[in-house]
Amino acid sequence: MTERRNLLRCESCGTELDELDPRTSCPKCGGLLSLEIGMPSERGAALRALFDDRLSVAARAERSDIGASGVWRFRELVLPHIADKNLVTQWEGNTPLLWRESVAHWASVPELLLKHEGHNPTGSFKDRGMTVAVSQAVRIGASAVSCASTGNTSASLAAYAPLAGIPAIVLVPAGQVALGKLAQTLAYGARTLMVRGDFDDCLRLARESSERLGVYLANSINPFRIAGQTTIVLELLQQLGWHAPDWIVLPAGNLGNTAAFGAALRMASATGLIDSSPRLAAVQAEGAAPFARSFRSGFAERNAVRAETVATAIKIGDPASYERGVRAIRETDGVVIEVSDAEILEAKAVIDASGVGCEPASAASVAGARRLAKDGTISRGDRVVAVLTGHILKDPGILLDYHKDAGRPMANTPIEIDAEISAVERVLKDAVSTSASR
Repeated sequence: MTERRNLLRCESCGTELDELDPRTSCPKCGGLLSLEIGMPSERGAALRALFDDRLSVAARAERSDIGASGVWRFRELVLPHIADKNLVTQWEGNTPLLWRESVAHWASVPELLLKHEGHNPTGSFKDRGMTVAVSQAVRIGASAVSCASTGNTSASLAAYAPLAGIPAIVLVPAGQVALGKLAQTLAYGARTLMVRGDFDDCLRLARESSERLGVYLANSINPFRIAGQTTIVLELLQQLGWHAPDWIVLPAGNLGNTAAFGAALRMASATGLIDSSPRLAAVQAEGAAPFARSFRSGFAERNAVRAETVATAIKIGDPASYERGVRAIRETDGVVIEVSDAEILEAKAVIDASGVGCEPASAASVAGARRLAKDGTISRGDRVVAVLTGHILKDPGILLDYHKDAGRPMANTPIEIDAEISAVERVLKDAVSTSASR
């Protein structure tokens, strides 16, 4: 490999910083920083072969092989130059690309595939970005790391920080974090601050803590987080034999993934990994849809809302990665739409019943694919990848509430019976009859 210079560049004013600078926003204008890496000398078939060989070796080798990570397998496009000794990894990534007939039929998208990021170590896609952010924290000698979170980021940071031997402080909105996510954060040992406010208040405090107290910020405004999350797209392209789908549909909250997906497709095209680029479809919940509102006006103005939705992972009213998200949508001729909580919960029930399962925010991608298929934006023959961002057990409360309501379209209401075999027999006969009639 040839030596390639990396740097941090302000996306607003162009100020350049060394890649080892601990700041995550521009010291001159406060703008977001992007990590700009020198592209590898390998291109096209040679680069594909490099990544494919690592995957093959990792499949045969012990998990101590760095290629076993679905992030660091693509290190030339993530963070070149970092020494192996600084890597903090739990072999994240390597998540499945699934097809379920029942889900594809419900969405009216026959070629619908599900990229399930809930199979990561802490149950969400956040681990892909966190392995890079925490590795960078080790690299620069950070004394502490922090984040604001609706739950998944805090769970991930809380799990990775101990591996690095760095204390973690997380700020979460009091009473607004799903039980599964809060339980992970506490169990992994992070100092957890319950803020009387919403996510946007938490992020403001986290940014102030970074600026005034010198704590390394691990939210998705951190460019190293974005670098790690690009591998969701790189990996799904590899799983498809480097043949790009027509669409990638994803839930959109703080827009870190939207930005990362745009960056990944930019790199994949520039290095010849793919010959054509898919379109992005970012899906928001109706009660938390500032980005969708801006899209409808051609991004003429930036919007902010007071977010309200059952999909807590995307319950964000003022997305921090807004400008990056706009760039990704524009570059891919993408779209931004919103779906109702009812649509999200129905999509989740369909996904769950297929044996796949996901948290509510994840289901926004499938609900969005269905909406786009109905209005003709997605054609019937299009190959579509919907990203499921989190595990089904991230939010068990919403799941149980849904199925207790017999009026829900896909409710699987628990049946209370007497302790008699005849009662079991009646239920069994009904189950067999229902299955046979499908």
